[in-house]
Amino acid sequence: MTADSTSAPTLAVPSAVYRLLAGTGNLRTLRLADSLIDLKRRQFQGPQVALPDVFEAEWTGDPKARKAEFASDYPGAPILSRRLVDRVGQERLEQAGRLVPVRTPGPDPDEYALYVVEPLVDCVDTRRSNRPKKATGEMRKIVFRPEAVPAELPAFRVPQFPVAVCWTGWMRDLLGEILGDGLEARLLWSPEPSAAPHPDPWAL
Repeated sequence: MTADSTSAPTLAVPSAVYRLLAGTGNLRTLRLADSLIDLKRRQFQGPQVALPDVFEAEWTGDPKARKAEFASDYPGAPILSRRLVDRVGQERLEQAGRLVPVRTPGPDPDEYALYVVEPLVDCVDTRRSNRPKKATGEMRKIVFRPEAVPAELPAFRVPQFPVAVCWTGWMRDLLGEILGDGLEARLLWSPEPSAAPHPDPWAL
């Protein structure tokens, strides 16, 4: 699979599902300002909630450290560098949402975008998953129905936990090829019985 292709691969087996976040090394990440509240409201309530045209964010971490290209640890607000978007392919990402500019402080702001993932897919096996937390919907253990996972999409959300983005295996692989140790992937679920999901995938 090449990074300039804009279509998802045709998968013969169900896709594994991951949470993605910035790598575990010494990386700086972006923290959203109050506009994160608007994003959460939209994720809970749907597209009738308008989003800002630009998200404001500031860098956190050691000022001497490298700036992450997958630059957010918040599970529902992936922030991607312009270089990463170009490598992955904007059309490919837009199969599951849209990219909204992120403005960083300073006279020479960095080029980043927040990936607003829209598809809300009913694919959780609720009988085998943990009960969602009342406040957020977070489930430490999520089991998916293999036939219902949207393997053709790069990412999606689920109704039980709408403020989190779930990433399909092929997109995790592609981002990992580009970013190396700049990306951490935590397995949520796999169709392979021998695969061990992360014990606490949503922890910071």
